[in-house]
Amino acid sequence: MFNEASNFVKGVDTSLAVILGISLFFLIGITVVMIYFVFRYHKSRNPKATNIAYNHKLEVLWTVIPTILVLIMFYYGWAGFKPMREVPDDAMVVKAHGQMWSWSFEYDNGKRSQDLVVPVGKAVKLELISHDVLHSLYIPAYRIKEDVIPGVDNYMWFIAQKEGSFHILCAEYCGQRHAYMMSKLEAVPEDQYKDWYVNELGVSKDPPGLAILKQNACISCHSIDGTTLVGPTFKGIWAREEVIIRDGEEVNITVDKDYLRKSLNEPNAEIVKGYNKGLMISYKDLVSEEDLDKIIEYLKTLNE
Repeated sequence: MFNEASNFVKGVDTSLAVILGISLFFLIGITVVMIYFVFRYHKSRNPKATNIAYNHKLEVLWTVIPTILVLIMFYYGWAGFKPMREVPDDAMVVKAHGQMWSWSFEYDNGKRSQDLVVPVGKAVKLELISHDVLHSLYIPAYRIKEDVIPGVDNYMWFIAQKEGSFHILCAEYCGQRHAYMMSKLEAVPEDQYKDWYVNELGVSKDPPGLAILKQNACISCHSIDGTTLVGPTFKGIWAREEVIIRDGEEVNITVDKDYLRKSLNEPNAEIVKGYNKGLMISYKDLVSEEDLDKIIEYLKTLNE
């Protein structure tokens, strides 16, 4: 079993060690020389200033040495980065969806999970998709990070080299709840992965409506326990009287299926008073009528 969590750990850590070592070399060297000059050329020892015009050897030295060190840093940086863009032909493909403020992962059999589950020893390519703003998928233990940009195709890949659970974060500030945009990578033996991939397809411990809300990151902005987030809470929402802003005017409405449908399809057309517009994307092509019915059945349970 490998000691490193992924195949990129050694290259990235080596690059970091080289750059850190060179930086410390200059920090210590410059500080020592500066202190030496303070004492060596103090006014009491040199009452008359001396102008040194040229020192060709010194000028060549402080040009050649930094150039060599910079080239060394470039070499190790490039050696660590280049393999990250060379995806093996046999890599399994998973779509990584980022939206305010959660991650979800879609497999080629249609299964979608809040956590990324991968087999140990298998190359995995993540196709990065943003549904709203700029995000950055970061797996610290694997030493990989890539921007997830709306409308731009990007990817990352890796090989999990040991079993375990590892943090997945967003490394690009993407709004009010950016710090809560966390998930997990579960690296498991191949047999266990196959069992999870095949036998747990579509299985969830959550009620269907809640599973759909989680899948679409709805509870990142709307709590189910009454907590105030960036959007109105789902607790007690069904048949609730609300004041909304429509075309710049306040309107009293009762939350029903038609209102929820319009909120999903045109989220900025009617904003509940006291909340900001522009934070929610349209789910017109993401939530079907069947799924909406399941959501409504779940929301009704939050009124009990």
